[in-house]
Amino acid sequence: MMLAPVSSSSVSEGNVPNSTMSSELEMNRWSVISERGVEANGLNHEEARRLVHRLGGEGRHGLCIITDEAAARLGQPVIREEPDQVSESV
Repeated sequence: MMLAPVSSSSVSEGNVPNSTMSSELEMNRWSVISERGVEANGLNHEEARRLVHRLGGEGRHGLCIITDEAAARLGQPVIREEPDQVSESV
């Protein structure tokens, strides 16, 4: 199955242009959750990805990147919030 490139006409049909998607990934609106709960929040997507990689290496299970809004709905306190260390690791 081949995917068609996003064009200006497909944007008007409801598709999200790459520039919007890219900027959303750079926003500090991502959380990392595990089987223990919310590991960190307020990360950009790259920081969240690095934290998932690091925690997976530590043997943590059930890791997932979700929005801060979705994490807030879980009703659990943040276990760990270390965005500075996340940027430097991996």
